[in-house]
Amino acid sequence: MNDNHEVEILIVEDSQDDLDMTLRALGKANLANRIQVARDGAEALEFIFCQGAHANRKVENGPRLILLDLKLPKIDGLEVLKRIKGDPRTKIIPVVVLTSSKEQKDVIESYKLGVNSYIVKPVELEGFIAAVQELGMYWMLLNEPPKH
Repeated sequence: MNDNHEVEILIVEDSQDDLDMTLRALGKANLANRIQVARDGAEALEFIFCQGAHANRKVENGPRLILLDLKLPKIDGLEVLKRIKGDPRTKIIPVVVLTSSKEQKDVIESYKLGVNSYIVKPVELEGFIAAVQELGMYWMLLNEPPKH
């Protein structure tokens, strides 16, 4: 594990049920350490870009993975993705869209903006837990990120 990162995973999710399932799945995969939760797009951007309540952090110590819902209050997920991938300091952070939206325009726009993966949330609980566990295992244990 890279100790330069205070937070390993940023989960951007406004649904309490989906958040609880995601946290449970990551916990079952032993990936529940150092998780930050943002409940809307504005809070996510403040965390990522070290503003507001997160001004004491450094952008370079950002998360190793961002799980991003698209349908968010305040600032939607596509705008959050656009800002992450549009900034040279954060564009290399893997972003996985984890959303209920199957709309092709959302899928296409996400990839145009640089998303690393787009996953439609399974409605069924066990499928959702399995998908999140596999996601976490891949991005946190198998994927080799660039060194800063």
